[in-house]
Amino acid sequence: MDLKLGGRVVVVTGGASGIGLAAARAFAHEGSRVAIWDLYDSTAAARDIESESHVRVIDVLADLTDESAVAAALERTIGELGPIDHLVHAAAVGSGKFGFPFTNLRPADWAGVIRVNVMGMVHVAHAVAPLMVARRSGTMTFVASVAGQMGSQTDPPYSASKAANINFAQCLAKDLAPHGVRVNTVCPGMVRTPLNRSVWQAWHDQTPAHDRLSYEEWSDRKIRSVVPLGRWQSPDSIADMIVFLSSDRASEVTGQTVNVDGGCVMHW
Repeated sequence: MDLKLGGRVVVVTGGASGIGLAAARAFAHEGSRVAIWDLYDSTAAARDIESESHVRVIDVLADLTDESAVAAALERTIGELGPIDHLVHAAAVGSGKFGFPFTNLRPADWAGVIRVNVMGMVHVAHAVAPLMVARRSGTMTFVASVAGQMGSQTDPPYSASKAANINFAQCLAKDLAPHGVRVNTVCPGMVRTPLNRSVWQAWHDQTPAHDRLSYEEWSDRKIRSVVPLGRWQSPDSIADMIVFLSSDRASEVTGQTVNVDGGCVMHW
């Protein structure tokens, strides 16, 4: 299927690893020019993708919690690649703490998560939206999580921030639809990423030592018990949905929350 994304300009936040990296690679292989915005150095990732795809890929150091840093990243991206056609916001953090119940955390554990996961989204949306409105075209895809729909207790600040992502994306979709800009949210299920490992490792480590399995065996059993398809999702499977939603093949899709989760969350 030709998604006709060749020559488009895509910003991927959190593109140095995990789902963001998979999305950056997927767009590049569709022929899009890609800017990876990340707090961490993504030079090597950008060069690897560029050599594989033979399209321009740039790495931009950006602290999304800093509105002025986002503005600077935007200016550099437009200067080097041109106007932005598609935004993928995948940058996120967890608290590193374990819930069950939420009182295992202190209120102070929430601030960093909200700053990155919610205000980072706000800063990026405020920077990019006016440019898309002016051109009367563009898409935004926000990576949330099934945790934001289920009230997952594993990491309450993370779950709450992902629910906020979903809700704000719907607000954006309503506001921007009259201007030809589409906004959707993709919710991964159980994906092997550093962020997922940090949360699940904390969960695993709560098990008494004498009953504790290896992390790999324990996590695989969890997956088989909660995911109907009985397997982990991959970053590439999430990226495939992101790329499709950004394409004209999804021209009538906006304001939607799409789960790529092996059937973990089913609504009826």
